[in-house]
Amino acid sequence: MDPITSFRGKAVALNQPNIDTDQITPANYTKVTDKTGLGKILFAHWRYKNPAFEPNPDFPLNRPGAEGATILVAGDNFGCGSSREHAPWALVGYGFRAVVSTSFADIFRSNALKNGLVPIAVDPATHREALEAAEQHLELEVDFPAQTITLPSGRSASFPVDSFAKRCLVQGVDELGYLLAHEPDIAAYESARKK
Repeated sequence: MDPITSFRGKAVALNQPNIDTDQITPANYTKVTDKTGLGKILFAHWRYKNPAFEPNPDFPLNRPGAEGATILVAGDNFGCGSSREHAPWALVGYGFRAVVSTSFADIFRSNALKNGLVPIAVDPATHREALEAAEQHLELEVDFPAQTITLPSGRSASFPVDSFAKRCLVQGVDELGYLLAHEPDIAAYESARKK
């Protein structure tokens, strides 16, 4: 996993509350245990007209100007529903680096952070301004170490992140990678303990 520091990205709006993990990654496409290719099935039942993946031109990700978006600005309670990891896998596979909302389901937030996707929970006023920017496909700036998002107006807002997850993402490691980085200390402790 690449370290996450600061990044800018084009935003796209999906202003609907309570988008659940089945809407993010429909169950009929999640019979895999591999992340490869999941970007194609992101929002599949909304994004496509039919099982042949014919694009729905009315869906926000398919509208002109949305291509290349890396920040999704969604409605409240994003990622509710089941705990499937396929949801953040598909968002990352599509190219998203962050999702902005007023709130996230706890399990989705945890899964997102473990997979390199930054869940940015902001206050309603910041969210409204981010939605307006995203509807115009403007860029937002995220300073992950400082835990701030900056809007096109120059206004910045802070967002919460679990400190351990933040440490892992800034270092570019997952939880296992974090533990493996301490292998010499663990080996020294075990060696001393045996004596």
